[in-house]
Amino acid sequence: MIRVLLADDEELIRVALAALLGLEPDLDVVAQAADGRAAVDAALAHRPDVAVVDLEMPALDGLQVTAELSRVLPACAVVVLTGRGRPAHLSRALAAGAKGFLPKGSPGGALADVIRRVHGGDRYVDPSLAADALAAPPCPLTARELELLRLAEPGTPVAAIARRTHLSSGTVRNHLTAIVQKLGVSNRAEALRAARDHGWI
Repeated sequence: MIRVLLADDEELIRVALAALLGLEPDLDVVAQAADGRAAVDAALAHRPDVAVVDLEMPALDGLQVTAELSRVLPACAVVVLTGRGRPAHLSRALAAGAKGFLPKGSPGGALADVIRRVHGGDRYVDPSLAADALAAPPCPLTARELELLRLAEPGTPVAAIARRTHLSSGTVRNHLTAIVQKLGVSNRAEALRAARDHGWI
């Protein structure tokens, strides 16, 4: 039997996946979690062979869970499920140690097949997501610019961002201006939206 952990903050999806996987003769859902922190705790308690984690969850997101499980439970293969996969999400998931990356809209039996593949030592990436990743432009922003953009929610004062990053307000303004210019948008709200749409943050 392949022991499986399911982590998704949407209860209906999590329960439906558990029921679907429960029909497979070689799969056993040994634990479920509604957020990323609970997923890591459940994995340490139940030692699953494969963890299926949603990309977007509270407490820790799917990428953080993947990285943590790769560190504390390397024998557990991680499959990341996503409702809206972006090329940058795929590359970050693989860099974090994910063995599989699958959209939630995949055919019913696909998840069971992917679980078997990654348990057997293979990797699986949805072909359409892989094609999109190969065609996607690279992120033009530096790591520092991405850090500042994450903090630059509309209405957040430059002084507050400067305090959190230990930079001067002038330096933060310069970075934000560079971000807006690099992304070809008119303001930081549009820059934030563009970066999220591309999956860079």
